[in-house]
Amino acid sequence: MTAAVPSRKVPRGERRKMELIDVAEQMFLERGYAETTMQMIAEAAGASKETLYRHFASKEQLFAGIVDRKARELSGPESALARGGSPETVLSDLAQELLHKVIRVPASSLLRILVAEAPRTPELGDLFYKRGPGRTMRRLADYLSGATKRGELRCEDPAAAARLFLGSVVSYYHLHCLVQPNWKRPGEREIRTHVKSAVAMFLRMYGKS
Repeated sequence: MTAAVPSRKVPRGERRKMELIDVAEQMFLERGYAETTMQMIAEAAGASKETLYRHFASKEQLFAGIVDRKARELSGPESALARGGSPETVLSDLAQELLHKVIRVPASSLLRILVAEAPRTPELGDLFYKRGPGRTMRRLADYLSGATKRGELRCEDPAAAARLFLGSVVSYYHLHCLVQPNWKRPGEREIRTHVKSAVAMFLRMYGKS
């Protein structure tokens, strides 16, 4: 009988940090970024303000924690870009993961809050792009560069290829999510069809043959 592999024990401090991020995300969605204070978040989380500031130096850094967690799901150690496989497999898995994140209601609602807040707090928009879409773009460009060196793809400009691929996957759905909160989200069949087409189009342009 094979022994069960013990799960990673999450340190108490890390677990509390994730709990604070959960509470902050919910409050930003309910009240908006500008109307939510660190004191409100601390009270809702059942923590002191000192505890909250020990984990996050500012509200902007707390928002960054939310973005970092979402970005890790797309380009972190458990993501399609890290799992490897053929370019078709990696790009298909990445596109599926990305589309599910984009069309999910909390994620699209949080992005609408950011779009409304960015003109008043430009550094928040810069932070979001750098740690969110920008990070995924860079990781994808690195993957495409590596695949080109391995002879799997032909991307002379990996950064441009990454932009084209991500745009073809999310642009249509992203716009609907931003401007039509009640828009009917696509089902799994539509997502699979869209991803298959986007990947096929990309490989026709950048495939090795």
